[in-house]
Amino acid sequence: MSATPSATAKSAEPYHVVVVGAGFAGMYMLHRLRGHGMTARVYEQGSGVGGTWYWNRYPGARCDVESMQYSYSFSEELQQEWDWSERYAPQPEILKYANHVADRFDLRRDIQFDTRVDRAEFNEATSLWSVTTSDGKMVSAKFVVLATGCLSNARMPDIRGLDRFKGKVYHTGHWPHEAVDFTGQRVGVIGTGSSGIQSVPVIAEQASRLTVFQRTANFSIPARNAPLTEEERQKFRANYPEIRRFAREVAKNGIYTELPDRGALDDGDNERRAKYEARWNRGGLTFMSVYNNLALDKAANDTAANFVREKIADIVKDPGTAKLLQPNNHPIGSKRICVDTDYFATFNRPNVTLVDIKSNPIEEITENAVRVAGKNYEVDALVLATGFDAMTGSVAKIDIKGRDSQTLNQKWAAGPRTYLGLMSAGFPNLFIITGPGSPSVLSNMIVSIEQHVDWITDCMAYMRDRGLDTMEAATEAEDKWVAHVNEVAATTLYPQANSWYMGANVPGKPRIFMPYIGGVGPYRQICNEVAAKGYEGFVMERAEQPRRVAAS
Repeated sequence: MSATPSATAKSAEPYHVVVVGAGFAGMYMLHRLRGHGMTARVYEQGSGVGGTWYWNRYPGARCDVESMQYSYSFSEELQQEWDWSERYAPQPEILKYANHVADRFDLRRDIQFDTRVDRAEFNEATSLWSVTTSDGKMVSAKFVVLATGCLSNARMPDIRGLDRFKGKVYHTGHWPHEAVDFTGQRVGVIGTGSSGIQSVPVIAEQASRLTVFQRTANFSIPARNAPLTEEERQKFRANYPEIRRFAREVAKNGIYTELPDRGALDDGDNERRAKYEARWNRGGLTFMSVYNNLALDKAANDTAANFVREKIADIVKDPGTAKLLQPNNHPIGSKRICVDTDYFATFNRPNVTLVDIKSNPIEEITENAVRVAGKNYEVDALVLATGFDAMTGSVAKIDIKGRDSQTLNQKWAAGPRTYLGLMSAGFPNLFIITGPGSPSVLSNMIVSIEQHVDWITDCMAYMRDRGLDTMEAATEAEDKWVAHVNEVAATTLYPQANSWYMGANVPGKPRIFMPYIGGVGPYRQICNEVAAKGYEGFVMERAEQPRRVAAS
């Protein structure tokens, strides 16, 4: 890129901060920046706020963290006034909540919708970022914050013939905003991750015939979703101080639940089964919290995995279909466990067929069918539940240039490298919210979002108060953190799965364990200690005189 954009940026309207994305991270970031008296502009490619919950409108979409916990904690009034209707909020209600927050805190006046950030270039002479948007405009800012989301870049599958299919094609990550009615249609769903598992039961109720194409069977726990009573809401609200403290400081995944004091093999068969049964009947992600070693010990993990496989065999009447639905190539929990409503039971319906595309991959898609093993499965509509280019995909779509014109994509070509998941060496004043190297997708995302936003805004205020112009990760600190993230992951069963945590769902993407598995509480403590030591491991500079902080 020539020097021209930098010159243009000097005359463009300056902001303290440009924020990319108006999901839950971008909205809270804007709110905190205002509290510090900083000017900010948020660019959002969608037509409204909500991020993941704006794009993911597929049938049955709902959060897998309980509503009363999947909510902001920064405003006591907000958490006391909002009434969640169900234990697990459906997508429309979460989006309604996001819009309520945007209105309540008057956020929209600083958000520009229907606008992508295409490029961001750091000018070493001015220590400013020049940011170019899809409408051709350019602004300058001291800081750029990537609030682009971990699950917002839908991955389109590379299947021969998809472009010539004559029927409607939908992707769960880019669902139409108007209602889709599959009544009387033959529908094919490709993919059985979380979005497939949530949408299949709903589509099956409408479609005349539903064919589900499964490459990898996934573990799923019943949600046991139900309406929330006013008594349940009030009880939760009264206990919010302890719930929030526990989620931030104690829970590994940012979710309030009882902590186990023993491993799976410390109990006898009958007692262990009774505990699994109780959690299965309660439903939800806390099934994996029955014992403290399910993510660490394969023999312990097998007891939980076998229990779920038995449940699938009990639910699904056809033994052949049940066997296909039983996961057997990864430990339970090493891929994000799914939460469902009647998913396995749906395969007992006479209008639903499961097709194994692991042993016989899809050969091609014709004008009106999906061909597998020489057989045509005729369909009127296709639903691609093929997931996301997770954690890095949305960042990779932006042409980001740091020092010496190095792009972030060049630096991350062999896998993402960050210090604390917050910054990447060579890219001053560029922050990432819930990026690779932080607990991120292994946690209750809003707990992690609030921690990151608070840390980043406090850091910006620290720099402003001391007249510091730039901040970036020191290479040595970054190298040590990347090694630490992978060392901690290696002590668990997680790397044994070909999961999107590893980038394994995207052909050609480097295999590296992206989130930090050390836990939300320990991670928060590490970040707090780094800040308390004057942002140890980061390099901070004034325009006239560098100030370096030694890497830990």
